[in-house]
Amino acid sequence: MIEIIRPGAQASVQDLGRVGFRRFGVGRSGAADGLALQVGNRLLGNEPGAAAIEFTLGRAALRFETDMRVALTGAECSANLDGVPVWSWHAFDVRRGETLTLPAPRGGTRTYLCVAGGIDVPLVMNSRSTDLKSNFGGFAGRVLREGDRLSAGRPGIDQPRDWVGVSAPGWALPANRAGNALTIRLLPGPEYPDFEPASQQALWSADWTITPQSNRMGLRLEGPALARRAERSADLLSHGVMPGVMQVPPNGQPIALMSDAQTTGGYPKIGTVIGADLWRLAQVPLGATVRFAEVTLEQAAAAQAEVDRYLRQLDQALRWQGDGMQIAARRRTSTRFVA
Repeated sequence: MIEIIRPGAQASVQDLGRVGFRRFGVGRSGAADGLALQVGNRLLGNEPGAAAIEFTLGRAALRFETDMRVALTGAECSANLDGVPVWSWHAFDVRRGETLTLPAPRGGTRTYLCVAGGIDVPLVMNSRSTDLKSNFGGFAGRVLREGDRLSAGRPGIDQPRDWVGVSAPGWALPANRAGNALTIRLLPGPEYPDFEPASQQALWSADWTITPQSNRMGLRLEGPALARRAERSADLLSHGVMPGVMQVPPNGQPIALMSDAQTTGGYPKIGTVIGADLWRLAQVPLGATVRFAEVTLEQAAAAQAEVDRYLRQLDQALRWQGDGMQIAARRRTSTRFVA
């Protein structure tokens, strides 16, 4: 069991989300940084989509009531176990009675605690994810609170034998930057041609700030107001949307839909963040800036292939380790990275 001592700004149980229910108005939910979740689970021998705890902005603490193996991924936060620093992107053992503390993260937003066997909460529509806007799934359909106690499932038989760590996706899959702004790749959306040429240019050239009004439903961006051409400014019928879609409401300030996005919307869709960059966008801190780079479908597919290759290399390295290849060092000392 795991007892929540301090949940931080927001903590919830998430897996890779529920698929196949959008026609009923049920969104995907799931980890905002799905890549971090998949890596953490691989480190523990779990299924890649096993449920974990997603902590937003850190400042959290939890106590372990049983011995177990865990891994921290996502935003780096200088975590410590009873005051002893622990590595992110590593699997490590915790003992009954030990307390894990997660300070505020550095250079990111969301940190994931994966546990061997996954967090064991009931399946709802084939997923253990918490849908925070509709209040179902996860732990009682809500964010975690002080005193909540969570169970872990049965660990798999293929857990890596020794301490194991990997290079974080941010190192293995380096991103482009324009000054201090992270570059996020974007496919032009169906209503992109409806916008004024000056607004189209601003989409690609401006710095966009992540505002404090952002949440798991969508990241609200602040920058030059984007305007549609007068002859194309009629109201739209509601249409299907999903995580990654970027809508532009009447105030001209875009909203990038995220994991808890609704299933339909009537705002024009100026673009869609490519799947290979959604995890990056989910980790951009409030107040930080991003830029958008136009890509083609072929370039988006190539970017996703890089992510898939990273995961395949990680799987291969962990299989080698299972056969006796040493890819980790002693507990809480030095390490050697793989993947």
